[in-house]
Amino acid sequence: MNEIIINISTRSLPVNTNVYGSDFPSKPINMTRKQHGRRARKKRQRECRETTVQSVTLSHEPQFVALRRWLQQRGFSSKLLVPAHFSDTGRGLMTLQPIKAEDLVISLPEKCLLTTSTVLRSYIGEYIERWKPPVSPLLALCAFLISERHFGQRAEWKPYIDVLPQKYTCPAYFSDEVIDLLPGSLSGKALEQRAMVQELHSSSLDFFSSLQPLFSQPVESVFTYDALRWAWCSVNTRTVYMEHQHTPYMSRERNVYALAPYLDLLNHCPAIQVKASFSHVSRCYEIRSIQGCKRFQQAFICYGPHDNQRLLLEYGFVAPGNPHSVVYVDQVILQQCACIKDINQLAQKLLFLKKNDFLANLTLSLDGPSWRLMTALRLLSLKTEQYPFWKSVLLGAGVSHDREEWSVDAALRLCHYLMVDNTRALNKISQLTERADASLKEQLAVVECLRREEQDILGLNQEMLQGLQKQLLPSRQHAQLRTACTT
Repeated sequence: MNEIIINISTRSLPVNTNVYGSDFPSKPINMTRKQHGRRARKKRQRECRETTVQSVTLSHEPQFVALRRWLQQRGFSSKLLVPAHFSDTGRGLMTLQPIKAEDLVISLPEKCLLTTSTVLRSYIGEYIERWKPPVSPLLALCAFLISERHFGQRAEWKPYIDVLPQKYTCPAYFSDEVIDLLPGSLSGKALEQRAMVQELHSSSLDFFSSLQPLFSQPVESVFTYDALRWAWCSVNTRTVYMEHQHTPYMSRERNVYALAPYLDLLNHCPAIQVKASFSHVSRCYEIRSIQGCKRFQQAFICYGPHDNQRLLLEYGFVAPGNPHSVVYVDQVILQQCACIKDINQLAQKLLFLKKNDFLANLTLSLDGPSWRLMTALRLLSLKTEQYPFWKSVLLGAGVSHDREEWSVDAALRLCHYLMVDNTRALNKISQLTERADASLKEQLAVVECLRREEQDILGLNQEMLQGLQKQLLPSRQHAQLRTACTT
């Protein structure tokens, strides 16, 4: 049995080398950042514990009664977990008994998994086998989901289709107006996602036409863009990782998808650790708890150590208090806040940063500005005569007190710029919510949550950087005093 162990690990930063001289307070600066980060994490954890979560069981609702009965016919039985609605996350699974560390949370038989093998054995299989060039595993699953939803009462997988969301809050569903409210680093990826789904639909029209013998209605009315978008989001947000052997009837793209009814009701929590894998012994997809869970609480799994932007992009939700959450600084913002008037000098420095891979993954987190961001700012701060020191800066060193001050000031300008952008977006969200329908309100609520989480991070970083400014000031005054005494 190949196990995937999902661990939550803390970030580690390179140790900075101090080349400022003995008077530069390098240790207190690093300690301040760590103390603020720990304090913020403990506060968020305390707030999470103190929040009262209300839950209402959904096991009596017809669609879940039908789903459990259908799964029992396929060999699945669970007296440990029942579907419920939680005030903080929405639908999820609640424990009826305590779960101990290393206990099995859920074991879903292979017959209950919807994979490409399921699709090839179905009524759509012969059409996929005949189609050239071969379709991708993703498209095969999407086509099957669309077909099953269309067939309604006649569909074999109807009990599962009935509990899938009718719409999603992934960027593929966002209008331009909502995408404009996303942080700049995320809005571009959101547009790419939406364009990718549109391209998948337009490039698959001929394949969809080949399925016409299966339908009494024109396939154009079945395999619409909206239908494909729903199916794509269902696969992208709800599948578990499961490797499959390559078949000549599918393209060479990685075939690692498995839709897992009932199991996919388990929600994400970044603090949870589980072992998840398909057991070739039991022929079941199994999830085993590492930490355990109390009775009548929501059972969680962890999708991985993803920040909130990644969670929104891939899954359509944001995790409040996410310890992995960061605020990204892109090149445009970095350039604006650097305040370098010499255009040629700025272009030269940006090219240098790009060549040394220091224009990507620049972030602000609960631990403060990332080492990569501060290193990029230190490189931008260099005067012409200080260029020979660039290698030392790349290793985490500084050059002079005034350049360190410049870097901290630039980081503060970044925070201010991003906080103003967040405030603008939150004000716009408030205006749009007043006249929005239910679907748009859900989308705006997710974006608002992301913006507020990032605003909290920026506020914390602003506080840290202002503390660094105060630490640098006495050191500069002391250096000036020493210079005056020697003259």
